[in-house]
Amino acid sequence: MGLRLYDSATRSVRDFVPLQPGRVGIYVCGATVQSSPHVGHMRTAIVFDVLRRWLERAGVEVTLIRNVTDIDDKILAKSAENDVAWWAWAYRHEREFTAAYDALGLLPPTHEPRATGHVPEMVHLMQRLVERGHAYAGDEGNVYFSVPSFPEYGALTNQGGDAGEDDDAATDKRDPRDFALWKAPKPGEPGTAQWDTPWGAGRPGWHLECSAMAHRYLGETFDIHGGGLDLRFPHHENELAQSRAAGYGFVRYWMHSAWATMGGEKMSKSLGNSLIVSEVLRTTPAPVVRLTLIAAHYRSMVEYSEVSVAEAAANWERFANFALRAVEFAGEVDDVASHPLPPAFVTAMEDDLNTAAALAVVHEHVRLGNTALADGVREDVRDAQAAVRAMLDVLGLDPLAAQWRDQAGDGAAHAALDSLVGRLLAERVEARVEKDWARADAIRDDLLAAGVVVEDSVGGARWYLKG
Repeated sequence: MGLRLYDSATRSVRDFVPLQPGRVGIYVCGATVQSSPHVGHMRTAIVFDVLRRWLERAGVEVTLIRNVTDIDDKILAKSAENDVAWWAWAYRHEREFTAAYDALGLLPPTHEPRATGHVPEMVHLMQRLVERGHAYAGDEGNVYFSVPSFPEYGALTNQGGDAGEDDDAATDKRDPRDFALWKAPKPGEPGTAQWDTPWGAGRPGWHLECSAMAHRYLGETFDIHGGGLDLRFPHHENELAQSRAAGYGFVRYWMHSAWATMGGEKMSKSLGNSLIVSEVLRTTPAPVVRLTLIAAHYRSMVEYSEVSVAEAAANWERFANFALRAVEFAGEVDDVASHPLPPAFVTAMEDDLNTAAALAVVHEHVRLGNTALADGVREDVRDAQAAVRAMLDVLGLDPLAAQWRDQAGDGAAHAALDSLVGRLLAERVEARVEKDWARADAIRDDLLAAGVVVEDSVGGARWYLKG
């Protein structure tokens, strides 16, 4: 495996060498389930799904952990505003995230731990930090990490603390840069949202959760920690500090995906420019959304707009049309997941998961496949089908995979169109039999004007949508 990845900590592209040959452990920061998922959330999730698929294509056993933060200030505040139990509010939105992941073709994580299910691990980590002099108790229920006690703080981002969190105004902190590991209940918060610890009842701080769960499922040192670019500071910086201060090696490679933007601004609810996934999928096919979000390199911003979605839709139609025509002409290729990949595609993916360059290779092989179809060379069509579908399988976009097969031809819409075009082609055959060439040509030209290309072959006329 010649994979090279950009490591956010060293700010360089490095050869990726797993801690254990043939095995890779990945921790991806998942959702804080305070509200419905928007398209921006899915960008990061899909990036790491593609990474996982690429590693598994290389024969690597991947353990991917994607956590769920199901307790925090915003969950408590929003559930109270809506007069719903906080745990019910969190679970409702957790299910929405799961539905969005599934709809967009993400493989399920190896484990998907909830923060509320790992309080004992968090208490153990706090005890370890207190014993090592890197954490201290404030007022009852509050525990803080001492930033001055750990000289390596800032190793990930070169920032020195003062994260601007809601606990910065706390009067029981020894240093304004210190951050909360454990938080005492606020007035009016429900008793169900707190757990007992040696320092008093309270609930976990956001950063503590991920360190504790990563250690629980991946051990003291693991390969890759991923998340969105906005998590580098303070979340990942604080995770790194508390895990290293506890004596753990923690992460060997840090990967951060850039944002999905709208109008040049990061997609977020605070800016009012979010696109809720469930609403988007009412009008945009799921593979088109997925293709839009991987069209650019994962470290580049991807603009989610009518233009980018339309371009992805046209590309998806081109991929799907070729796959369907290739199967019709030469039969379906089995087991594309084991078919050799074109060298140029491998080079692109090994180069820091360059999906933009990889998709260019897919387009080139679709072009070659369409040429083979036009020439009627069956073996070349089968080879092109296998190569194209194998590449798209790595990207989670094989048009003939079980999840996308109905959408490859646009399901019922394609069936209806096939019926209508079929009648016109039957009329064209009659015209040709009667040697009414003008009428036959007119039917073909009318179809072409509507975006339907007709190809004549020994086996009869075939049609496809102009891509």
